[in-house]
Amino acid sequence: MRTGFCSALALVGLLAAAAPASAHHAFAAEFDVNQPVKVHGTITRVEWVNPHAWLYVDVKGTDGKVVNWHFELGPPNALFRLGWKKDAIPAGIEVDISGYRAKNGENVGNGRSITLPDGRELFAGGSAPGAGGPSAAPKE
Repeated sequence: MRTGFCSALALVGLLAAAAPASAHHAFAAEFDVNQPVKVHGTITRVEWVNPHAWLYVDVKGTDGKVVNWHFELGPPNALFRLGWKKDAIPAGIEVDISGYRAKNGENVGNGRSITLPDGRELFAGGSAPGAGGPSAAPKE
């Protein structure tokens, strides 16, 4: 009886530990490496949350209409290791963001790099090819 109870308890523990992992996704599950995107716009918000930080940017289209793009970045800890600071990208500045578009075609992307007005490039530290810095860029 005791062995059965311990086995059941161990099984419940394993299932509970696996639940958060199943909620996390791989790059290919949500984003398309064959749909690179580069936008120029104004930062509206930066969210420093786990498991991924997010950049929100207003982008003016060729028709003059402004749409808000959302870019997934790496986790905050990875961004700090890449040299980011919390105030690295304040709301209101214009940036260029390159990355890969979401498979569903919405204005969502997985960021690769962000170019600041002074020309500095910050790598997104996420799962996109090359997001971890120049040495992580895909070979052509």
